[in-house]
Amino acid sequence: MRQNVYEFIQTNEDMRNYLRVQPAWYKRLMRNPHEVDVFETEAKYYFEKSIPHRVSKFSESVQVASMMLHMFQAMNTPGE
Repeated sequence: MRQNVYEFIQTNEDMRNYLRVQPAWYKRLMRNPHEVDVFETEAKYYFEKSIPHRVSKFSESVQVASMMLHMFQAMNTPGE
């Protein structure tokens, strides 16, 4: 494996873990080191750290906060 690809994997814990889960990538990266971008993208999707996943998590957090706010407002409304 090329030194720069090896260093990239060693410096990123998610990439190391994904490589352990998907060992076929060892061979693929040895033969095609330029596919490191594809490897990184797949690892991000696997660990749900891609932009769509992050937006989804943020949206869910906002919905929960909004629901809590409405609940607190309903509890504090006098006469109901």
